[in-house]
Amino acid sequence: MKITRHLLIAIASVSMVPTHSTALAQSVAYPRKLIRIIVPFPAGGATDIMTRNIAQKLNEAWKQPVVVENRAGANGMIGADAVAKSQTDGYTYLAATIAHSANVSLFPKAPYQLQRDLQPAAIMGLIPQVPVVRADSAIQTLQDLVAVSKTKNLNGGSGGNGTAAHLGLELFKSATGAKIQHVPYKGGAPAMTDLLGGQIDVIFAQLPEGLPHVKSGRLRALAVTSDMRHPLLPDVPTTAEAGIPGIEFTSWNALMVPSGTPRDIVLKINAEVSRISGTPDMRTRIIEQGFQPVAMSVTDTENFVKADVERWAKVIRDTGIKAD
Repeated sequence: MKITRHLLIAIASVSMVPTHSTALAQSVAYPRKLIRIIVPFPAGGATDIMTRNIAQKLNEAWKQPVVVENRAGANGMIGADAVAKSQTDGYTYLAATIAHSANVSLFPKAPYQLQRDLQPAAIMGLIPQVPVVRADSAIQTLQDLVAVSKTKNLNGGSGGNGTAAHLGLELFKSATGAKIQHVPYKGGAPAMTDLLGGQIDVIFAQLPEGLPHVKSGRLRALAVTSDMRHPLLPDVPTTAEAGIPGIEFTSWNALMVPSGTPRDIVLKINAEVSRISGTPDMRTRIIEQGFQPVAMSVTDTENFVKADVERWAKVIRDTGIKAD
């Protein structure tokens, strides 16, 4: 009886070894196949731009195809839900944004839960906001925007409810009493197209989306929402300098993976994205595009996202922002 029991224990122990070894080998060898990065907004917006920067460099570093797939809709929730429900093998990423932290409060019945179902892996970059109007607009300053909004019906566009442009607009309205109707689009790029075409009046745009049109002279930048002037727009005041303090904030882009992804894979993603962001050519490229490079550990990234969720929960509650 004792021999049989000992034999069964030995067999069970041996049978467990290959499974553990296989999982370990997969993590050590990672990545070994195609990686998909889901951008939950249309092509051409700030999130898409930054993600394609990083995807190209991951492809070069890891010698594996890294494909960017745009799955727009529901303020980034369609793409986020797809990633949250994907396999936990480290081969599907979400390009997450400030919209996803705001969605926690705006859409409490979403089909996924950000903090339960998705694991932050790396911050790709920070993004200042810049309220922009057409160059032929009579609005020259933020103070003009407030004044005109009280005498004329104005529309302010965004890439969707709870996106950075929406949050910035609502903060501005709350701080100044401006009367601007929010018009949500399915991404920053289509909103920008309508601003250029005269269908809407203003966007609190992410700098990478507004910068090319400001540089070309088609749009006028009224301010930047960071606490310092941006080197690419040295003549554009901060919101505080423009006479409206208290609305300083930056958006962000991060890579997330499904919760349950092996920790060593998450750490490897973080290390490689941080390395890429710190290389001279990438730093130069993303700064010129309007992003702010940053490197955070996995723990710091987790804490950053957690704090952002809490911050926007308070703002949404205090300003009465609705998922209209």
